[in-house]
Amino acid sequence: MKKLTFILPMVFAFAMFGCETHETLHNFQTTDIWGDTFDMGELEGKKVLIVNTASECEYTGQFEGLQALYDEYGGDDFIILGFPSNSFDQELDSDEEIAEFCTRNYGVTFPMMTESAVRGDNMNPIFEWLTQESRNGVMDVDLTWNFQKFMIDENGRLVDYVEPSEEPNSDKIVNWIEGR
Repeated sequence: MKKLTFILPMVFAFAMFGCETHETLHNFQTTDIWGDTFDMGELEGKKVLIVNTASECEYTGQFEGLQALYDEYGGDDFIILGFPSNSFDQELDSDEEIAEFCTRNYGVTFPMMTESAVRGDNMNPIFEWLTQESRNGVMDVDLTWNFQKFMIDENGRLVDYVEPSEEPNSDKIVNWIEGR
């Protein structure tokens, strides 16, 4: 009985303080570009590539590569989510204009979210999670520019990211999607 009295408090302390749990992408909801609720919990079981986008950026042409990646791999196991942002002063004025631009110029069919801040005081909570180790349990990430790409595994955990200049079909992204 003495051993049980000693072990139980240790187990309780470990459970309370030793096992830090972190949020996953699946804990979040956001709004898509059409104003509808988008529940990230519905992405369980899929790899997710999150990209902060802008319509008037030197990297805007990456929409073409993102769409090609989505055409090749999108489906039950993989999805791309675009998050338009004016945090770098390179986005159009409204969700309607952004949707029209992406569809007309690049044939974008992957889900796009409503325009939101990816830096600063009004940062989208998903980007707070993506960029803060205290929230994601993996790493701090300095979001440097538009078209930074974040890789999320099937369990909703941040895996890694690639810099904005790296193309969507880079070996790092394709190997991750294909599980190599």
